[in-house]
Amino acid sequence: MTRAMHRAFALSLAMPWATASASPTAGHDTVSTKVRTTEEIAPGVYVIRHEDAPDTFPQGNTTVVVGERAVLVVDSCYLPSSARKDIQQIRVWTKKPVRYLVNTHWHYDHTMGNGVYRDAFPGIAVVAHVETRKQIAGYNPQWFARFPERAARFQKVIDEKKDSNGKALSASELAEYRTALRGVQPVWKEFRTLGKRTDMVPTMAFDGTLELDLGRREVRLVHLGRGNTAGDIIVHLPAEKIVVAGDLLDHPVPYLGGGYPLELVDTLERMRRLEPATIVPGHGKVLRGTAYLALVADFLRAVIAAVDREVHRAGSGSQKLADVKEGMRARFPVAEWRKRFAGDDKEAADFFDGFAFDGVVTAAYAALWPR
Repeated sequence: MTRAMHRAFALSLAMPWATASASPTAGHDTVSTKVRTTEEIAPGVYVIRHEDAPDTFPQGNTTVVVGERAVLVVDSCYLPSSARKDIQQIRVWTKKPVRYLVNTHWHYDHTMGNGVYRDAFPGIAVVAHVETRKQIAGYNPQWFARFPERAARFQKVIDEKKDSNGKALSASELAEYRTALRGVQPVWKEFRTLGKRTDMVPTMAFDGTLELDLGRREVRLVHLGRGNTAGDIIVHLPAEKIVVAGDLLDHPVPYLGGGYPLELVDTLERMRRLEPATIVPGHGKVLRGTAYLALVADFLRAVIAAVDREVHRAGSGSQKLADVKEGMRARFPVAEWRKRFAGDDKEAADFFDGFAFDGVVTAAYAALWPR
């Protein structure tokens, strides 16, 4: 998913501050995922990474936890067809029933398969934070109402050969949009029957901590605080020292296109205090230890401090965002942080610039200017 697609992704998640720019597609798996993979990270604990959808929309990671009596699944990804494939795989791993499906937050790439699980496992409890249940009920129906407009937006960009900021697109960038445009109809074919269904909304909601016993497998669902959304929860396996983080943490570049960055710093610190040996991010490879978590927290602190200085320089007010962004580009060490997250990978670097950095600056500004 290139920066051209990051714009479409951000708009799909109701993030009106996302910037529009684009870059060529890298030739290997970085911030996009081209191949579905499975990995057993502890006995009876599996992680599924999903390839991006045909319209280039990313699909979140799915974690499967098998106990002696029952199974718990974390996040149901984006495409119903991907969720069905996951269920087939789960039935290879175990004959035990899936009793719980946990939504770490409301975003579509983690929740659109909920109904598929409820079809496959009658009586399953779909569990989320109270805020997440509210947002799924509110946002998901609008997704289906707006989805057909994606084709028109992509076609407009292709016809004009410019993004919405008026920037001319290269041949490779236009090719990326054409790929996304070709993928809209196959995805819509899957989605167009879901808009009338209500079985995607969680059936069980909590605030704080919820402990589940799958049979000699303790699982703790914990709301550590706001971060990527208002209702983020983690799934903690204390015995295995595993944390399933949802989009509180993503790799190799954090998904900071919005959310609550000032609070995310504290939320990540609470996660670190759990001393996880293994972290399953919402997107990207499974992480060992907390070094990457610390890097993201350090980045957030640096951005917040710099935005704070720019707000004081530019003056308080909701109309000063452009001035703050200009000051950040001039005085913040963007290149240094880009290198730390993206290395020499062009696609990851573009994602950092066009989605993560721009998004976190805007979100930090939204939190800081009203003082």
